[in-house]
Amino acid sequence: MKTVTLFCDGSALGNPGPGGYGVILRFGEVEKIISGGEKHTTNNRMELLAVIEGLRALKEPCNVTFISDSSYVVKGVNEWLSGWVKRNFAKVKNPDLWNDYLTVSKIHTVRGVWVRGHNGHPENERCDVIAKEEAEKFKNVY
Repeated sequence: MKTVTLFCDGSALGNPGPGGYGVILRFGEVEKIISGGEKHTTNNRMELLAVIEGLRALKEPCNVTFISDSSYVVKGVNEWLSGWVKRNFAKVKNPDLWNDYLTVSKIHTVRGVWVRGHNGHPENERCDVIAKEEAEKFKNVY
């Protein structure tokens, strides 16, 4: 299996409010940027959607390490998800996206690594800029 690094960040202006996400997929020296957003969302939804859309873009099973400043998403994937599934997502926020994550991650081996946001991590900073630019696109959409 190929080894891929997925750098990601999400943003919501107002939380909830206009939101965006940015992803950098890296395989060797090759990078692909993925981005998008929604007109009314939360930061946590955009953080999780970044991972989902990054995984969705992969065309074959991969070993994926995603790098995120969201402890919600990293701990969700690494620690909490199996318990949430057993409880059928009772009292869990964003069950729709967690189910999407389960679907797109099924063929991959996925591990999350947390990094401190706004702390000079080059790819995290790039993803932050992309996510905010995407959120801005939805700022005046009604």
